[in-house]
Amino acid sequence: MADTKNKIEDRESLRKRVAEWRAAGESITLANGCFDLLHVGHIRYFRGAKELGGKLVVAINADSTVRTLKGEGRPRTPESERAEVVAALADVDAVIIFPEPDVRALIRELRPNFHAKGTDYTVDSVPERDVIKEVGGRVAIVGDPKDHSSTELINKWKKS
Repeated sequence: MADTKNKIEDRESLRKRVAEWRAAGESITLANGCFDLLHVGHIRYFRGAKELGGKLVVAINADSTVRTLKGEGRPRTPESERAEVVAALADVDAVIIFPEPDVRALIRELRPNFHAKGTDYTVDSVPERDVIKEVGGRVAIVGDPKDHSSTELINKWKKS
């Protein structure tokens, strides 16, 4: 359990950790999302992001942002628990909870080599594509086709 908790970072400690990784020659990939109910689509997304090489940082939307994005009643799982579950995955090297509506600020702070997004995006539709380019990184579309969603799972369970 201690290793999992050590992967959950605040902004300052994550900046330091990323600097250490970079100094050791590692590349950095940033993935982000709500991850309200972890499902196989998320696992495949993380695996695809990790396959880009180097260290994988996962940014998780804060509860307040999830409510704005997904509506009342969401998230189903509090941010601290979502972070702990994601941090427990072997492919994930660090987790941060962020309150902003998107990860532009984190991209500017961390300067990742890659910003990994799922297959529900194209390189041209990623909202942060301008900022990742600005810091010298690139967008990578990873994971399997978007056949899974937490919202769909919740709606399916409500009906049963």
